[in-house]
Amino acid sequence: MDAISTAQFRPILSRALRATGRGVVLAATAVLSLALFVATTLATAFILLGVGVLLLPLLTPLVRRLTGLYRDLAARSGVTIATPYLPGSPTEPGVVGWVQRCRFILTDPASWRDLLFLLLNVVVGFALGLLPVALLVYAVEGLLLSSGFWVLVRESGVDFWYGFTPMDTWPRAALGALVSLTVFGIWLAVAPGVVAGHAHFAKALLGPSERALIASRMRHLSETRSDVINIQATELRRIERDLHDGAQARLVAIGMKLGAATRQLHTNPDAAETLLVDARNATATALEELRCLIRGIHPPVLAERGLEDAVRAIALESPIDVTVTADVPGRLAAPAESAVYFAISELLTNVAKHANADRASIDLRHEDGSLRAVVIDNGQGGADASAGTGLRGIERRCATFDGTFVLSSPEGGPTNAILELPCALYSPRTSSF
Repeated sequence: MDAISTAQFRPILSRALRATGRGVVLAATAVLSLALFVATTLATAFILLGVGVLLLPLLTPLVRRLTGLYRDLAARSGVTIATPYLPGSPTEPGVVGWVQRCRFILTDPASWRDLLFLLLNVVVGFALGLLPVALLVYAVEGLLLSSGFWVLVRESGVDFWYGFTPMDTWPRAALGALVSLTVFGIWLAVAPGVVAGHAHFAKALLGPSERALIASRMRHLSETRSDVINIQATELRRIERDLHDGAQARLVAIGMKLGAATRQLHTNPDAAETLLVDARNATATALEELRCLIRGIHPPVLAERGLEDAVRAIALESPIDVTVTADVPGRLAAPAESAVYFAISELLTNVAKHANADRASIDLRHEDGSLRAVVIDNGQGGADASAGTGLRGIERRCATFDGTFVLSSPEGGPTNAILELPCALYSPRTSSF
């Protein structure tokens, strides 16, 4: 029972200590909030005098770095705050550029919300940040006094009270210990909530406005549209190259063989027969190449049996041992199925080629309107999406559907790749291996 109580107490204590640490940061940076608020306000007021045109573009990055710190602290408390600033635009060099930057800063609603947050945070951040620290210090003080330090205090001639209890006898010291334990329990209970309260306060002012959300959405759509166009152009070039170098060349060779066989049909029947056999074999080879090309565009198993069975087929063809667990009780839109299929195929190919792994697992399931695929291998790790074109291609595929691709691959492994696409099921699954 004691072991269970200790196991339950440790995470509670850990959360309270982490919250208190964040509270120290909140209280310490409240003074910086005031300094930046005053400096930015004065710079804005002095724009007409020319001084503010130089100062405001220098102070705004500092303000945004501080508010970025508060967003990070809020995220540690479980409150996510998206970046609210409008996308920047190119500026001209020289004085004109400084004026353009000032104009951009002043027309961004997030700049004014930052200022309001800095002003209010002087009080809110300091009070909420200091409260957990004060409770912990007060509880530790009571425990130290009750353990015997009250005797030293009495010997120095000082009458000391802890709470409403005079610390002059051992019974009263025991009562003080109960009070300190109560304060300690209050600290454990309220410290995470107090810091989370500041996180919600920050989200109300530092979160993106409707205008910023629309601008961010438009920028994202523009980027993904460009990615889609580039992907389509690349795929078309690949198909054209495969047709030209493969099936087309094979068909031309078949035509030449048939022509030669026709010319020798009466003069040299044996040679004509040999050419016809070669042409028939080349026809089978060309047909197989066309089938491979079709599978590269949209695999038949994906079209006929759905994503779950198509992924199982990939796993069976992989040179390493791949375990698949799947729960997709229906069909998705064909583009979404294709994107996830080729993404998983690319991941398994990378595992087989580069990860030095002998086992991998795929977990595929549809929950809460999203399709989530997790691919884990026991390889050497070190995969980097920014350095690999294949992984970057997976990111672009996911972004096209407003999805995400998260890669965790520390040196030494394991590598954990997570794909998530918002998509709905539109028909029940009809078959399974």
